[in-house]
Amino acid sequence: MKFHIQAMTCAGCARAVTAAIRALDPLAEVNADPPAHSVEVRTTRAETEIRAALTAAGFPPA
Repeated sequence: MKFHIQAMTCAGCARAVTAAIRALDPLAEVNADPPAHSVEVRTTRAETEIRAALTAAGFPPA
């Protein structure tokens, strides 16, 4: 699944986004691209769970 995250603007943001997702699923594959404001996630968790984790971390997906 792929998300657009306008608030993700730097490598630090990408680390925070990755940490939020991996807190929910430690085995998730996360590919964050700050210049594009996008993150691609491969996980067994539901999209709604990932969206909630990102929002709670301060990076709500559009």
